[in-house]
Amino acid sequence: MRTAKKTVPTLDLFRLAAVLLVVMNHTSPLADVSAMADFWLTRVLARVAVPFFLMTTGYFLSRNHWAGVGRQLKKLCLLYGVCILLYLPVNLYAGSFTGPADVLRKLLVDGTFYHLWYFPATILGIVIARWLSRLGLRVALPVAALLYLIGLGGDSYYGLVSQIPLLRTLYDGIFTLCGYTRNGLFFAPLFLLLGAAGRRWNQKLSLAGFFLSLAAMSAEGLWLHRMDVQRHDSMYLALPLCIVCLFSLLLGGNKGESRKVREFSTAVYVLHPLCIVLVRGAAKLLGLGEMLIENSVLHFIVVLALSALLSAPCLLRLQKKPSPTARAWREVDLAALGHNAQVLRNTLAPGTELMAVVKAEAYGHGGAVTARTLQRAGVRAFAVACLAEGIALRKAGIRGTILILGYTSPEEAPLLTRWHLTQTVADIDHGRALAARGRRVHVHLAMDTGMHRLGILAENRKEILEAFRLPNLVVDGVFSHLYVSDSLEAEDVAYTQEQLTLFYDTVAWLRTAGYDPGKVHIQSSYGLWNLPAQPCDYVRAGIALYGVRSDDAPVQRSLDLRPVLSLRARVASIRTVQAGESAGYGRVFQAEQETKLAVVTIGYADGLPRDLPQRGGQVLIQGRRCPMVGWMCMDQLLVDVSDLSEVAPGDTVTIIGRDGGQVIRAEELAACCGTITNELLSRLGMRLPIVSG
Repeated sequence: MRTAKKTVPTLDLFRLAAVLLVVMNHTSPLADVSAMADFWLTRVLARVAVPFFLMTTGYFLSRNHWAGVGRQLKKLCLLYGVCILLYLPVNLYAGSFTGPADVLRKLLVDGTFYHLWYFPATILGIVIARWLSRLGLRVALPVAALLYLIGLGGDSYYGLVSQIPLLRTLYDGIFTLCGYTRNGLFFAPLFLLLGAAGRRWNQKLSLAGFFLSLAAMSAEGLWLHRMDVQRHDSMYLALPLCIVCLFSLLLGGNKGESRKVREFSTAVYVLHPLCIVLVRGAAKLLGLGEMLIENSVLHFIVVLALSALLSAPCLLRLQKKPSPTARAWREVDLAALGHNAQVLRNTLAPGTELMAVVKAEAYGHGGAVTARTLQRAGVRAFAVACLAEGIALRKAGIRGTILILGYTSPEEAPLLTRWHLTQTVADIDHGRALAARGRRVHVHLAMDTGMHRLGILAENRKEILEAFRLPNLVVDGVFSHLYVSDSLEAEDVAYTQEQLTLFYDTVAWLRTAGYDPGKVHIQSSYGLWNLPAQPCDYVRAGIALYGVRSDDAPVQRSLDLRPVLSLRARVASIRTVQAGESAGYGRVFQAEQETKLAVVTIGYADGLPRDLPQRGGQVLIQGRRCPMVGWMCMDQLLVDVSDLSEVAPGDTVTIIGRDGGQVIRAEELAACCGTITNELLSRLGMRLPIVSG
């Protein structure tokens, strides 16, 4: 029986280890055993916990290109507010606040309880890291590292640097504003940006690096401790390298996520100091101080157990959202996408860049996740079909050029300007109307070299010049489309050459006339497959990026592209139909013998044609091909699984993709549907979740 791949969310699971270290840090479990061992455990090893939390935050924020910063800050502020109220009675009882200035300092910098410093530090750190990230990591990381070194002088190395009068004066000034340099200015930005960098090295190298850097940090910490120079002990020189190696190790094996584990570890972090107060109070009240307080090991165990117990509802609560793989889903292989982008870039002429065509939700692969992956891979130009798609990419954090290939109403010109989008000029009237709106709009001029879809006729030089002279329009590029470049028929090849000649002649004329055509582009995916490299600035790659061709027609050049998308569903039920019985709408399927049918959880509402079973459609179950039968329903289809010895509800069904030694290619399914992969993939319904990895 074949089921979906097991995922191990190593980043989320390590949160449990990290929060365990935090509890150890605040309970000193080895204090009765060995003071030196306890120092190493709580003041050296445990110091990787908070940097890990910060790196994880930076990693996930950067994966969305910091698009979720506002939402994350609101979430942190809300949680911090709840924590302030939770610990307010303890603070009031202990008389922790000495005046308005002290309240303000603790609220904004140090935290209102000793462990709550993490929240204002993370909030300020995110703001600083986000601002620095706009400068690029090559600038941001050194700046954050410099801030960390300044903080280091006020932490573990304070006793050494304070011997220099000027530096002592500097740190005395800092400590009038905050109690520690382990805060959102000096500490958090570096680890957030290291997480944003997301360095992933070889597993063996990461493991060796972690143990070597941990050994170095241990030696550093023990030396500083013996020197008695530490004002605090949260920051070490070797700590950033240690946590980067650890994070790389975890990232290499990370698949999936566990929201329950995240919430549970957060609850333990928030509640464990309250549990320390409760355990100590109960021990004194019951006369068990020697057992529950003075016995450091037992004290730690009881505090941890109580913290876990109070946090347990996070693990038991009902799941809010259905699993994305519960019914039918799209699997998107981001590694294959990155590989394809690199293969395509390697085919380009020097100076030519890849423009990723991500219209129609990236041909059904998910517009945001696809564009983010390509942006991380170095792609800086994207093409979409309409204004809404362009805005969606900007909201997803996509930078660089976003060219709208389709028509945008001139009335929407303010939105083009606001979201820094580049609009195609569909014809001269469209250009005039855009210019008349009085907004400065960046455009690419489409030249019609024969398709007669959009653009100004390439031969109509009068209108082309007028477009360049229109006020408010900034012409950043010109392009055309080779609409029969997918054909190797002699007549079509000759026509494509005519288009190329007309286009390049027009571009050359523009330059001679004193106009800069800007970015020049005419090749699309099939232009890459069937033409030599062209002297252009962009190649608009669409279907090729996703590792498939429109159909199985031959091409001039074979490229090592990998399919990115798989389409899968589940077996819902097994039915046995006797000879002579029918199944499905219209009684189209008539069993000639006893037949075992599997009901599969996907239908024509998900983008597949209703008559696909009648066209010979097949699926893969347990690595074997099984025919579809009857008419496809809106939400289910029937599959003949009589040849399978064991099949059960919950089994994975593959409609596109690989299962064991068998594969159903998108080109094969598209041919069976009587269409091309471009249509097939872009029609996949939005109720099919995208599972990426």
